Formats: sequence, C-alpha cells, structure tokens
Amino acid sequence: MKTIPVFILSGFLGSGKTTLLKQLLQVCNERKMKPAVLMNEIGRTDTDGESISGLLKNSHLEKLLDGCMCCNKKSEVTNCLKTLLSRKPDMLFIELTGVADPEEVVDSITEPELLQLLCLEKVITIVDAENILSYNNVFESDRDLVRTTRKQIRVADYLIVNKIDLVSYEKKKKVERLLRKENSSSPITYTTFSQVDINEIFSINHSVMKRFNIKRNDEPSDEKASASFSRIKSISLPLTTNTTKKQIERFLKKWRSDLLRAKGYIPMTDGIYLMQTVMKRVNWEPSQFKGECYLVMIGVNLDIKVIKKDWERTIKEPIYAE
Repeated sequence: MKTIPVFILSGFLGSGKTTLLKQLLQVCNERKMKPAVLMNEIGRTDTDGESISGLLKNSHLEKLLDGCMCCNKKSEVTNCLKTLLSRKPDMLFIELTGVADPEEVVDSITEPELLQLLCLEKVITIVDAENILSYNNVFESDRDLVRTTRKQIRVADYLIVNKIDLVSYEKKKKVERLLRKENSSSPITYTTFSQVDINEIFSINHSVMKRFNIKRNDEPSDEKASASFSRIKSISLPLTTNTTKKQIERFLKKWRSDLLRAKGYIPMTDGIYLMQTVMKRVNWEPSQFKGECYLVMIGVNLDIKVIKKDWERTIKEPIYAE
C-alpha cells in the first residue's frame, strides 16, 4: 500500500517555521509536486495561512485555528488529515504551533483511520539562535515551555539553527552545546531566514528522491521506499487472539527506556479495551471498537525487527487468569 510521507515542522514561536514552509512549497511548485499542508495556529487569526496562499498552486491546505493540535484541537486532526489525503498528495507538511509537542502529533497520525496511509518521514525543528538559551533557562521562562522546547530538540531528525547572524560566535557555541545535550545524533544546519538545502530535507526517502530527481551515491533500494526514516518510530502490532492486561503491560515494560507512548484496541475474554500508556502510567477502558485489534508503540530509535519478534513470542504465550 502506498503511504504518504509526512514532514513535521516544529520549533518555538517565531523561530522561522513558516519561512521554511514557503521554501518547501516553492520547490514543490518548481518540481511539479503536489503537497498537502496542515497548519496550526494558537490564535483565531490565520496570519501564516494567508502568507503562503500565493504558493498553493498545486497544494491543498487545511487549518486548525484557536488552539494547539496536540491539546484542545487533537480531536480535529484526524478529519483534517483525511480531507487532505482525499486529494491524493505526494507528501504532507504539518506546521505546528510554537508550543506544540511533536510526539503528541505523531500520536495523532497513528489513529486507526490513518495508520496505514501515512509514514512519518522527518521531524524538522527550527531553533531561534537569539532566544533559545533564554527559553531553556528555568529562571527566565515557564517550566512547561522549557520542557516543550527541549522535547522539540530531542525528537528532531534535522535541526536548523536560524537567525545565526544575530548572535556572537560564543553564543553560537553555547547553543550548539545545548542542542547536543538534548540530541547527540541529528544533523545541525546554521542559517539565516531558514535558508537550507531543501534537497537535504527530501534526500532520505527513495520515492521522494525519484520524484524530485535527486541522486546520491548510497541510494537505498526500492523495497525501502515506504519505510519511516525518522528517529521517532511507530510500530503497529496486530492482535487476533485474546490477551490480558498483565501480558500487555509486561511486554511494554521491556521497552520502556525507548518508549514514548503506546496505545491500541486490545481483545480480552470480557471484551475489547482501549489501552493508552504514557511513561509509566497505563489506562484501560472498555471500548465498542469494531475493527481489527492492534497495539501501536511510539518511541525514539525503537528496534522494529527485535520488537516484532518479541511480540510474536509474547502473543503465543498461554493466558492465565488474572
């Protein structure tokens, strides 16, 4: 099944996300690509949506206004994405609000209606070089905002340090140390006005490279065309037989160090339950879900092959009364 690659644009307020989105759309226009865009704004005024309207020649735009798609607008995300997918885009850009947690958005695109249709390609986080140190100082900023900006950095596959012309060499090195403390592996690009080599953003997925006529020496094979290349991995594990709460929780505990969250519709002898877990907290509630049951795991650098083998062993274990 063909999946649509998803690029998430993350970063604190005013960091340069919309400026980067404009460049991405411009390249898509030049290459005859048809992207879809989901934009989220905290306020009721659609400022950013208006600013990109002239670049939406072959694009389709949905907007979530007056709230954050990882909080009070989360219930509307699925319908917006289904509307965009009905236009059969080549790729999907999601521009988050400055205070959104990318992990929560990844959680949204693993809903049952979207699970087999979308593939997370990259989380791109844009950092404001001039202000990021203040945001991350608990004495100068709100603690929740500090946690959010650190999460945006930690889960990024590609870090763009913007407004570098406004800081000294010494401050640039401090910013770099902060980024590497939170994220030791993802590439960092330093720039102004969010100007980067767009090919670097598109140069991972084979299917995207073919459509953009991008070439590189270590080009992956066709069978990897629909794989996710993000550090955040989502794994869907099928469930066709009954299990127990203890069996599921014991399985998840093995992977807790890399697990951000897990959820799924779990069949048990007394019915189907919706299970959701964040960190160590697990919640179970009865459900009337009628589709195929499954467990989804979302985490950073999860070893998909090893987890799937462990899952196959787990669901073959005999069920004992709890």
